[in-house]
Amino acid sequence: MKNIVFSLFFCLIACSGMAQEKPTNNALSQKRVTAKSMGYKLIWEDQFNGKELDTTRWNVRGVGPRRIGFNSAEAVKVEDGFLKLYSLKKGDSILGSAVGTARHFNPKYGYFECRAQLQQSNGVWAAFWMQSPDIAKGEDPSKYGAEMDIFEFFKEKGSDTITHAIHWAYGPNMKTIGPMKSYLKGLSKGFHTYGFEWTSEKYSFFIDGYKFHEETRGISNIPEYLILSMELPGKLESLAETVFPDVFLIDYVKVYQKQMGQVVSPKPSIHPSKRFEVRE
Repeated sequence: MKNIVFSLFFCLIACSGMAQEKPTNNALSQKRVTAKSMGYKLIWEDQFNGKELDTTRWNVRGVGPRRIGFNSAEAVKVEDGFLKLYSLKKGDSILGSAVGTARHFNPKYGYFECRAQLQQSNGVWAAFWMQSPDIAKGEDPSKYGAEMDIFEFFKEKGSDTITHAIHWAYGPNMKTIGPMKSYLKGLSKGFHTYGFEWTSEKYSFFIDGYKFHEETRGISNIPEYLILSMELPGKLESLAETVFPDVFLIDYVKVYQKQMGQVVSPKPSIHPSKRFEVRE
C-alpha cells in the first residue's frame, strides 16, 4: 500500500512539473505550412552567392546618421553565401547597416520569406520589414501604405522571443498595431525561416512554417519595398550589454505570389528625402 501511495505522490509531482513547463512555441496552430502549400509560386529571390551586394536587387539603405550612430556601407558584406549586416564600432563611431529593394522591386501582396540567424547581443537588433514610399502622405493605409515589421529581435525581451508590428500614418496621428510577440524555443540559436503573408484582407506572421499571428487592420493596398537591417538604439546606455562586432546573417530572401490577383510594380515611386522617421 505504501508503495502505491508513494508512486501516486511522485506521479502527481512529475505531472505538475510537466504542466508548468513552458510550451515550445505560442503559435496559433501546430500545423506547419510552406509558401507552396498555400498556393504561392516563387517570383523573386536572392541567395547571396556572390562576393558583393547585387545592386540590381538591393541598395545599401539610409547611409548617414541613424539614431546614436550611422548606417554605413562598411557594415554590409556579402560572403560565404550570406548577406552579413553588422553593428560595428569604428573609433568613436557606432555603425549599423541596412539594405532595401526600393529602387528595384516593389511588390504588392504575396508571401515574403528569409532564412536568417539573429544577432547575439542586447541593444542592437535585427529586423526584416517592408515600407511604403508614401506612408507620410496620408492616414489611410489602403492608399498610402504601412510599415510592416515582419520581425524585430530585441534579445533583451527574451532570447526566444521576437516581435512583429504594423505602423501607418507617419506623423502626429500615427497608428500602431503591436508589438505582437512570438515565442519559439531555440529561436536565438542557429538559422530559422521567417515568413509573412500579405493579402488585400490580412497579414499573417510565420516562423519555421508555424503561423503565430494574423491581423486584419491597417492593410496596405499599394506596392512596397523590402528592407533588412541591423538597427541601432536611441540611447548610448542601451548598448551596455552589446558585444561588437555583432552580425545579422541572412541566407536567402524569397518572394512568392499567386498567379491571379497579384501585382508587381516595376517602376515604384520613390521619395526617400520625404521619409518621416519615427521608429525607436
